Amino acid sequence: MAIWPDEDSQSKRLYERGLKVYPGGITRLVPWLEPFPVYTKIGKGAYVTDVDGTSRLDLLNNFASLIHGHANPAIIEAVSKQLVLGTAYTNPTEVEIELAELLCDRIDTAENVRFSNSGSEAVMSAIKAARAYTGRPAIVKVEGGYHGSYDYAEVSLDTPKEQFTTPPKSVGYAAGVPDRLLEDVYVIPFNDPETAASVIRAHRDRIGAILLDAAPSYLGFTPVSSEFAASLRDLATEIGAVFILDEVISFRLDHGGAQKKFGVKPDLTVLGKIIGGGFPVGALVGSKEVMQVFDHRVGRPLVPWSGTFSANPMTMTAGKVTLELLTPELVAHINMLGDQVRAGLTRAFVSSGFPGQVTGVGSMFKIITHQRPVYDYRSQRHSPAESAAMMELQRMLVLKGFHVSGAGMGFLSTAMVAQDIDNFCAATEECLRQLPHPESGK
Repeated sequence: MAIWPDEDSQSKRLYERGLKVYPGGITRLVPWLEPFPVYTKIGKGAYVTDVDGTSRLDLLNNFASLIHGHANPAIIEAVSKQLVLGTAYTNPTEVEIELAELLCDRIDTAENVRFSNSGSEAVMSAIKAARAYTGRPAIVKVEGGYHGSYDYAEVSLDTPKEQFTTPPKSVGYAAGVPDRLLEDVYVIPFNDPETAASVIRAHRDRIGAILLDAAPSYLGFTPVSSEFAASLRDLATEIGAVFILDEVISFRLDHGGAQKKFGVKPDLTVLGKIIGGGFPVGALVGSKEVMQVFDHRVGRPLVPWSGTFSANPMTMTAGKVTLELLTPELVAHINMLGDQVRAGLTRAFVSSGFPGQVTGVGSMFKIITHQRPVYDYRSQRHSPAESAAMMELQRMLVLKGFHVSGAGMGFLSTAMVAQDIDNFCAATEECLRQLPHPESGK
């Protein structure tokens, strides 16, 4: 039997077919793996099996969207019943109200809900809502904060070192971003309330929204400090801007989300990932006062927002069951597994002698192939040699039966058990012992 990355593997044959129809052979960038992706055939619980029959522990779970792992029986049963009734309708359904009620019950700041089809779309709509509500064009975001694929939200996502300034300047992510767009995004460093206050007050009359992720992935899932969160909340109130919290990923940290865990009080919260139970989803929740910009009863709403598949019954059904299963006790359990994986990986670095570290919070972790203190985007950033070491570690782990991202990220699921974590940490230590140190080039 061929095993990835054998030239005779089925994954290689599928990649060659993909090269004929996709630019670069793939239609989604984040699962890329040198020299070609592993193609999945089956997902069950904590494991996925590829097209060549090799099973691996899935520590990515479709980048944090499968909190109960693959093919959870209760979710499968519920969506199977819905499937025979229809997958999407023009008219609304009861289950979309039920999922919205669940979100309002769990999130202290949620009075109204609006569903979409992705976190990126929900972020875009949150920014548009803030502009409509305040009448101001500009937003503030954290350097290195990932908020999806909207041009404004992507500004200064991955700023090259040669473009670092103090305070950070607005740098386009994708080629061709208009300069005029960059004028409407002000960038601040993470967990630096003094600089944030200076930037925000300097542009107070133009700022409609302040956008924050409480544990940004590009920053090693470093938690927001209480001082920084409180400062942004106070500054938003002071200048009359809308405070938006992006919980597309971090909602998993607590039964009431990251805002409950860290004591953040946003006007709007963006959701996605786990609230769809494995189906495409996004949502915007928040105060009735701000959310009224979507209300059609006044005539043409200030922000017309609809989508062909928004609140479709398949997604709503899967999301409802997912959240019903995700009790406070189960959230505490996977957070404990997160503590276990971070402790185990820390021991692996120490024992192997490889100069690295692991960061993260709750059920999220990030392997970092340097030992510099991590507190914001610039401190977490890898050199080219360090990035290459992480990608080689990813490849080695795939060969040992484990999936993490090329950037070192992992997201645990309730389908995992302590032994899964121990096995992963032991395999990582073995790989680190063989991995050349980026400083020495060994």
